[in-house]
Amino acid sequence: MDIKLDLSRDDLPLMANTSHILVKHYVLDLDVDFESRVIEGTIVLFFDSGNRLKKRSSSLKETCPSESREVREFKTSEPCHTLVTDTRTFSSKVGYDDFAICGKGEKDSSDKDGNHDNEEQASGISSSKCCCDTGNHGSEDFLLVLDCCDLSVLKVEEVDVAAVPGIEKFTSSLQLTVVSEELRNQIVHELVTLPADRWREQLDYYARCSQALGCGELLFATDMWSLKIRKTGAQTSTDFPHAIRIWYRTKPEGKSVTWTSDQSGRPCVYTMGSPINNRALFPCQEPPVAMSTWQATVRAAASFVVLMSGENSAKPIQLQEGCSSWHYYVTMPMPASTFTIAVGSWAEMQPEARSLYDLATGSAFLPSEAGFRYADVCSHMDYPCRFQSVSATTQDVIPHRVFTPVCLRDVCQETLLQLIPPCLSAAHSILGTHPFSRLDVLVVPANFPSLGMASPHLIFLSQSTLTGSHLCGTRLCHEIAHAWFGLAIGACDWTEEWLSEGFATHLEDVFWAKAQQLAPREAQEQQELRACLRWRRLQDEVRNSAEEMQVLRPNKEKTGCVTDSGASVIKHGLNPEKTFMQVHYLKGYFLLRFLAKRFGDENYFSFLRKFVHKFHGQLILSQDFLQILLENIPEEKRLELSVENIFQDWLESSGIPKSLQRERQAGAECGLVWQVSAEVTKWIRVNRRHRKRKRRENEEVFEKLLPDQLVLLLEHLLEQKTLYPRTLQSLQQTYCLPEQDAEVRHRWCELIVKHKYTKAYEQVEDFLQGDQAMGIYLYGELMVSEDARQQQLARKCFELTKEQMDRASAQVVAEMLF
Repeated sequence: MDIKLDLSRDDLPLMANTSHILVKHYVLDLDVDFESRVIEGTIVLFFDSGNRLKKRSSSLKETCPSESREVREFKTSEPCHTLVTDTRTFSSKVGYDDFAICGKGEKDSSDKDGNHDNEEQASGISSSKCCCDTGNHGSEDFLLVLDCCDLSVLKVEEVDVAAVPGIEKFTSSLQLTVVSEELRNQIVHELVTLPADRWREQLDYYARCSQALGCGELLFATDMWSLKIRKTGAQTSTDFPHAIRIWYRTKPEGKSVTWTSDQSGRPCVYTMGSPINNRALFPCQEPPVAMSTWQATVRAAASFVVLMSGENSAKPIQLQEGCSSWHYYVTMPMPASTFTIAVGSWAEMQPEARSLYDLATGSAFLPSEAGFRYADVCSHMDYPCRFQSVSATTQDVIPHRVFTPVCLRDVCQETLLQLIPPCLSAAHSILGTHPFSRLDVLVVPANFPSLGMASPHLIFLSQSTLTGSHLCGTRLCHEIAHAWFGLAIGACDWTEEWLSEGFATHLEDVFWAKAQQLAPREAQEQQELRACLRWRRLQDEVRNSAEEMQVLRPNKEKTGCVTDSGASVIKHGLNPEKTFMQVHYLKGYFLLRFLAKRFGDENYFSFLRKFVHKFHGQLILSQDFLQILLENIPEEKRLELSVENIFQDWLESSGIPKSLQRERQAGAECGLVWQVSAEVTKWIRVNRRHRKRKRRENEEVFEKLLPDQLVLLLEHLLEQKTLYPRTLQSLQQTYCLPEQDAEVRHRWCELIVKHKYTKAYEQVEDFLQGDQAMGIYLYGELMVSEDARQQQLARKCFELTKEQMDRASAQVVAEMLF
């Protein structure tokens, strides 16, 4: 059954025709201009449409894109739906006269959308027949479709790779006397398929080819979600140029790029990659199947530091123009959505003492210098893999650095920098080889809408995590876990994000217990406490969200299916509410916790290490993980468990899984939870005394509580109808609540708002401005109360922060306030 693409819906379209041609490498050459808030330059795309792709295209109607992996352990044969797009075709009258190039300082004569398109923009060029067709059908040309949004595309041209000195080594011809499209494409094919041990040479020739002159401009047009390119006479993907250069610039309002100021008031920019990933940073193929490598040269003013998801620890090269140039690269193919960049006036910190944790080397791991172990060859496509290096497999702490606004340097030195080695070491002890050779951790500006984000070699952390080692450590462990689940092993269908977030949430507890070197009993107690907190949050989410948003596998049997061209949609990908939901974190966490308890931690984590070693560098679907897990567990431990009933109970249903409900109803609460219950009883007694205004006869003695216990205590007190000001004042003083971590302060602010504790309103203001990643819910609470002073407080805070606030967050808050 065909599903028509409706851009007014909340599903995010992935338009790239990856079934016909794949980007294998990107070369970016960009300038960052803070005055205009624009990133501009060129991107060169190197394609391959080899035999594997052509074979796929003929049978794609019977398969799903999960089969596009180099190695598949399980295959699905469900029929795939077809995405119906505009059926209009290219005009045959288009020439090249409409192209324009605006260099630096030149007047931009683009249309109102900033796009220098050909005539097709007006007439409509999108053609389902062209997009899906790799065969020869008369005079129609092959149409390359890239994911693109909020970009001004200025020019597209073919790159003359045959003119690069020394390039003849990649051809069968002794001399390049007659240069043809076929010869250029042969050169690119040989280049993109070089073996892993020639990765340095490959990067070098990618760079040389990217600087070659153009040999003909290509027709192009943009629409809301895509860039479409064709070459007259190139009727198949095989004939289409395999190296093209796109001249473009971003737009200040582009949804992939955030221009703001850091906590020290200095300008900076970073890429969030959400909700539309990187298509507003550069034209690309967004579907996860389009796994590619990249290299990038970025220029900015000399006062700025450029960070990027790259294998090398780049150093700035000073240029004559008074700016610096930074160069990064990766040799491990990954989806374009994982590319991340941040530019700002960051202060750099590196670990000083190396006696406790062996950092192995002071520089990034160089794959060509390591001894490869070919006895146990990996299953992924060929690249220089750390899992094949003896030195990498034993490296428990990879080289790392911290970057932060200057004003946060001291707190990062005291807390964050000290936590990275034990957290990295703990992760290595659980999962084995670190997939990436180094790590930069950046404390991002206050408007960052999440507590953290992981990309290859680079982690973003919110400033909210810095107020306490517990929150900082757990969040750091969460993002480190994404190196394995989310990056090295990715979901083949982005609707299955539980494969990333569920695993990271489950593993953060395990890593953090190991990093703290807790005794087994103490670790279990703390993990049970966190399970109790997450259970409460899951119940709350289920009560307050739409049922269709609670399903972890919304496409069910069609998960992983695409159109003939490779296009698809991400269910609810554009729904603003989804950004603030945690259902996929929580239900995924509870599923994995359920499986670990059912099979035993020793069996489960032993399997997980084997799974990581087998599937790193690949894309998976839920059935891949679940089927192999069940096959590796003794039969007596998996009675009544199957992939089908796990799908039905956990992944394809809304609400709370029945097995989880039974577990929570039958399970005895841990000692840490009972301790909180006792403290709640004490506070209820205190509140009654304050109500009666009696003299204190017996002073309550309160226990010292862990941060998670404080969160649970405050959540229980939120259930009380009335807490008197003297009770709230005692609470604040007893636990020094304004100095606690952001999770505790968030619950404290909820209490302040609920009970109109006016003496502490200033703390709510501070939280809304300083902890923007967590404050959205509080705006709603302030408005729901219908208290004039609270509503005034909410509007005041929004006015102070809205210009810097994350756009999606600002939109949600504005709808609450006005």
